[in-house]
Amino acid sequence: MPEPRILTTGLGIPESPRWHEGRLWFSNWGLQEILAVDLEGRTEVVVRVPMDLPFCIDWLPDGRLLVVSGPEGRLLRREPDGTLVTHADLGRLSGGAWYEIVVDGRGRVYVDGTTGIVALVAPDGSTRQVADGIALPHGMAVTADNRTLIVAEGFGHKLTAFDIGADGSLSGRRVWADLREGFPDGICLDAEGAAWYADIPNKRCVRVREGGEELQTIPLDRGGFACMLGGAEGKTLFVMAAEWRGMAGIADVIKDRTGRVLAVDVDVPGAGWP
Repeated sequence: MPEPRILTTGLGIPESPRWHEGRLWFSNWGLQEILAVDLEGRTEVVVRVPMDLPFCIDWLPDGRLLVVSGPEGRLLRREPDGTLVTHADLGRLSGGAWYEIVVDGRGRVYVDGTTGIVALVAPDGSTRQVADGIALPHGMAVTADNRTLIVAEGFGHKLTAFDIGADGSLSGRRVWADLREGFPDGICLDAEGAAWYADIPNKRCVRVREGGEELQTIPLDRGGFACMLGGAEGKTLFVMAAEWRGMAGIADVIKDRTGRVLAVDVDVPGAGWP
């Protein structure tokens, strides 16, 4: 495995990476920015947002950007003129903060929250809870056939899979991968059906197959918050990394700008969503 190269530094806590229109887009927690960086490291602030953290991003099929406003319990939509409007009110489902988002190939939006639930925002705008009891939900991914949702359970040390029904409902809950000491945060899938997960306390990014077998490990010098496959052929793994000093140290981590985006070439391209 080649050494990761640094694309950009001086970030707060980089999160929610997405390969979009030839660049990597991601949230810069604590600094109220959504950034985009190209493979040469040229970085641009593409959207400014009113919240500090958490806020995560994905796109509707028509190209409009969605932003999770975690503290407010709202899913925001960016209109062509740049304004942010409410796409869905998640607060009525849970009073806790909302976190990760994934939009599948049919335009259905899944958002998870710190209270351990997953909400579905259907293309018609309706919102409902479709799963609960998840031990600190983090990243989510949908397989390329739109049939399976995989959720990272941080406190559960596992990746959990659900079957996706015709109406977007979830069923058939099962352990997709027991990660033992692994603490998964952001995840992505590849074309061989394996998953990459970023791990904050263990300072690494790991590729696993269904069942839990570890295939590859990329050691990091700081916590791994999320990862995403992208690049021209989908074979660049981008890793969001920052120091981790515990919940009480988040403000200092952001102030000290320890966040960075890393890139490493891999053999298997990305697949599915995001």
